[in-house]
Amino acid sequence: MSMRILLVDDSPVMRAFLRRAITIAGLPVDQFYEAGTGQEALDLLRVFRADLILTDINMPVMDGEEMLETLKRDPRRQRIPVVVVSTDATASRMDRLMKLGAAGYLTKPFQPQKLSDLVETLADGGQ
Repeated sequence: MSMRILLVDDSPVMRAFLRRAITIAGLPVDQFYEAGTGQEALDLLRVFRADLILTDINMPVMDGEEMLETLKRDPRRQRIPVVVVSTDATASRMDRLMKLGAAGYLTKPFQPQKLSDLVETLADGGQ
């Protein structure tokens, strides 16, 4: 089953890295969507359907935490798994994001294999 993945990061370089890592891993991706802020991501989700969201936390306009909180309050989109990809690995931040509904957390920098393993797990229904 092909996935549609939304990449949310204010760095175009990081979005390209995420896209490439997922592609190299051979994961079945039908479409990548990209947003530079949490608000852009929410706007895209009004038009396109995503099966998975990979998001940074620290972004202008609307950060990843605020986007996650808003997304999880939306009954039509609250089931989309959200993986946080960030340099902020404090236990309190990770705990807060998981309580808000994040499906996973990767700390930058990370090995592409870690990302692909996590995406495969989520694509298999979290098994």
